[in-house]
Amino acid sequence: MNVTPLQKARYEYSPKLPGMLRGGISQISVKVGDATESVADQEKIKALFPNTYGKNEITFVKGSNTAAPKKQVVGVILSGGQAPGGHNVVCGLYDAIKATSRDNVLLGFKGGPSGLIDDNFIEFDDEYINAFRNTGGFDIIGSGRTKLETEEQFKIVTEVAKKHGLTAIVIIGGDDSNTNAAVLAEYMAAHNTGVQVIGCPKTIDGDLKNEDIEASFGFDTATKTYSELIGNIERDANSAKKYWHFIKVMGRSASHVALECALETQPNICLIGEEVAARKMSISSIADYIADAVEKRAAQGDNFGVAIIPEGIVEFIPEFSKLIAEINELLAGKKTDEFNALPDWAAKYDFIKNGLSAEAFAVFDILPQFVQQQLFLERDPHGNVQVSLIESEKLFSALVADKLAARKAAGTFKGKFGTQHHFFGYEGRCAFPSNFDADYCYSLGYNAFMLIQYGYTGYLSKVSNLSKPAEEWVAGGMPITKMMNMERRNGEDKPVIRKALVELDGAPFKYFEAHREEWAVKTAFTYPGAIQYFGPAEVCDLTTRTLALEKGEM
Repeated sequence: MNVTPLQKARYEYSPKLPGMLRGGISQISVKVGDATESVADQEKIKALFPNTYGKNEITFVKGSNTAAPKKQVVGVILSGGQAPGGHNVVCGLYDAIKATSRDNVLLGFKGGPSGLIDDNFIEFDDEYINAFRNTGGFDIIGSGRTKLETEEQFKIVTEVAKKHGLTAIVIIGGDDSNTNAAVLAEYMAAHNTGVQVIGCPKTIDGDLKNEDIEASFGFDTATKTYSELIGNIERDANSAKKYWHFIKVMGRSASHVALECALETQPNICLIGEEVAARKMSISSIADYIADAVEKRAAQGDNFGVAIIPEGIVEFIPEFSKLIAEINELLAGKKTDEFNALPDWAAKYDFIKNGLSAEAFAVFDILPQFVQQQLFLERDPHGNVQVSLIESEKLFSALVADKLAARKAAGTFKGKFGTQHHFFGYEGRCAFPSNFDADYCYSLGYNAFMLIQYGYTGYLSKVSNLSKPAEEWVAGGMPITKMMNMERRNGEDKPVIRKALVELDGAPFKYFEAHREEWAVKTAFTYPGAIQYFGPAEVCDLTTRTLALEKGEM
C-alpha cells in the first residue's frame, strides 16, 4: 500500500496516556467514588435500569492490579457519524488487551451495530491495527446507524456473543449510541449473560458532555479543521474586499462547533442557536442583526465580511420551529404521497397554503422559494423535516439582501453586498486527528479495557482534566445512566442521554458575547492555520478555546 510521508509519520506517533495508565497493566488499581443518580427522572430511569442504575463512579490510580485474571474476548463497534480519532480508540483498546495477555482477542464488528446482528466481523492482529494508528476515518471496520433497541435484536446479539465467547462489547458512538449501550448493558445484566458493555463518547458536535465528560472526541480536530478553512476565507475576504461569506458549519442541533470556530477566527457574525431561542428572535430580526453589521462595515468602506451559521439554527427560531411542526403534521401518514403526486410547485404551494395556519404560512411565505422547497424534501425516518438539508447560509444571505435593498431604497445603505456560500461538514469528520484527539482517543480505548478487566458494565470510558498535559489527565469510568433523562420520542417516553447545548451563562459564550460587537465592525480576523503535529507542545497539543475557557485558562 502506498502511503504519504505524513501517513508514515503518524503511524509511528506514540499517543500519550494519563499518568495512572502508564507503567503497565499490573500497576493500575481502582479507587471507588460516590454512587450516582440520573440527571433527571430518577425514579423512572431507576425502574428501567434496575441492574445498572446507581453504580459508583470510579477512578484508576497507581497501585497493584487486583482484577481476577481470565481470557478476554472483546467485540468493538463504531456507531453513527465519523469523528477523528475513532481508530485510536480501537488501537488503545487493542494494545491494552494484548498487553494483558497475547491470548486475549479483539473482534471488530463491521458496519456499526448491524455487524453484531449479522455476525460480520474481523479478528484484529498487529499488522491490521498498525495500518490505522493515528489516522482519521472509521474505515478500519466501518460504521452504521442501526439502533440496538428491540428484544429481538438483543437476543440475536446475545447469541452472537455466546458463539464467539465474548466477555465484553465496546460501543464507540454519540449520545444515541451510548443510550443504546446502556440499554444493551441492562439487558445483558438482566439475563446473566456475563457480557459487559462499555461506551466511549464520540461526536464532532460537542453535545455529548457534562461535568464528567469534558469533551467528546473528534470535536477538537473537526473545529480546528473548519477554523483553518474559515481563517483562509477570512484572509481571502480581506484581500479581495468584495464578498460577504456565509459559512454553515456542521454540529446538528447544538451550536458548539460554530461557537468554537468563532472563538478561533473572530468573524464579524456568528449566530448561536441557543441564544436565538432564549431571546425568541424572529427570522426578520436575525436578518436585521446581520444587515446592521453589513451597513456599519460598508459605511467605513468595508464591503466584505464573514458570518458563521450553525447547522441547526432554524430549529431554534420559535416561529420556524412552529412552522416545521405544522409541516410535519401536514405531511403525516399518506399525505406525503398525496403531496408528492401534485404536478408542479404551484399546485404544491396551494396545498401548503390551505394546510398551514395563517401564522405559519406567513413565515413560510417570506422564505426564498428554494428554502420553501427544501422544507418538503425527503423526510427523515420518523417522517419529519430534515433541517440539515435547509441551506440556512443561503437563506440568511437572501434575507439580508432583501433588508439591504429596502435600506438602499430608503437611502440609508450606500454600500455593496456580494455573497459567497460555504458548508463545512464532511471536511472535518475524517481528518487526521490532532495530537489532542490522538492522545485522548487512545486513552479512552485503553481505559475502556481497564473497565472491562475490573468487571464494570454500563459505564462510559471517562478521561478528564483535559486542559492539562496528558500526564495529568484522570482516567476512570462513569455509569451511563448518570447522563440520562426521559424524553418524548416518536410518541413514547424513552430514556436517552441528555444533549448538552451551549450554555449562555458559560465562559465560552460569555467571552464571545463580550467581543462580538467589536468583531462585527472591525476586521479582527485571526488565522489559525493547519493543524500542527510536530513542534512545541503549546502549538501541537493545544486544546480548544471552549475547553480552555471552561477551565478558566483563557
